[in-house]
Amino acid sequence: MIIRELSKIDLNLLISLQVLLEERSVSRAAERLFITQPAMSKTLSRLRALFADDLFTRSSHGMQPTPRALELSASLRAIIGDISHLISGPQFDPATTDGEIAIALSEHAGFALLPRLLTQLSELTPQLNIHIITRIDNQLEALARGDLDFAIQIRQSQYTADYTVENLGLSPLSIMVRDGHPLASREITWEQLRNFPMIKLYASPQERLEFQQAGGATLTTPDHPFATLEISHLLTALELLRQSDYFMPAPAYLLHQEGATAGITGLPLPREADLNIHYALVRHTRTSNSPLHNWLWELITCTIRELRPTPQRKLRQRVTAGSANTPS
Repeated sequence: MIIRELSKIDLNLLISLQVLLEERSVSRAAERLFITQPAMSKTLSRLRALFADDLFTRSSHGMQPTPRALELSASLRAIIGDISHLISGPQFDPATTDGEIAIALSEHAGFALLPRLLTQLSELTPQLNIHIITRIDNQLEALARGDLDFAIQIRQSQYTADYTVENLGLSPLSIMVRDGHPLASREITWEQLRNFPMIKLYASPQERLEFQQAGGATLTTPDHPFATLEISHLLTALELLRQSDYFMPAPAYLLHQEGATAGITGLPLPREADLNIHYALVRHTRTSNSPLHNWLWELITCTIRELRPTPQRKLRQRVTAGSANTPS
């Protein structure tokens, strides 16, 4: 049957037929559907015309379905169940949920978050595929198009009402250098930093703009005499630090990953600098009614809260005590 013909059919008739098959009585079917008995009789007439069959015959034992009605009964309950399921939505169960979720976050943010998050996901929802994108521009547009489901990004100053935003906390910047670096033996000034080459961790153009606006003077001033290296591969950047005199401004919480940052020292910024990176979890409102997205939203925010350092956990000696917080 083509769509044009199907659109002419009142699908409520199928519900009426199901009730008639269950009740085998026009009057009782009318009561269940909250209509009058004459209206129910008229509905039965329409059903007979639709299926070109009497559907029910009268006997001393009440209404008896015809073979055609019994044939319809075999699939009618499943059809109505599917329609109900379509309207009300499926019962969400993480253990049996499949599909794919795309999350945008920088490698340095994922460095702290992903091991804990993916361990939980593998246990709670083993059939769900996670696609991590570490380098993507125009993240908000990608969320709106459906190319992304979530973005963990440097918080922007403004978001439109089309986006749901959860503030995840902040981390101060630290100057990361190799152990024994010339900068490690002195109080750092902007002038001293200009004497060494710099590594910049990749940030999208939008994030970089927001950071510069929020932080004022940054370490990316045009008069830096050395060429800078911009890179999105954190482990490569750390290895380069260990083997050279490069320095790298980076979130201080990275130093909690002692295995990866062995041989790296975190130094405080120059005294006049107070630059913090504020993080946010963002999604488009198109996913607001998705049980899977709502469940993942809570899981991500709870995981970040659990990663927040306790007061006993401190950075290395040269980083201001208590200044480094995993985004939370």
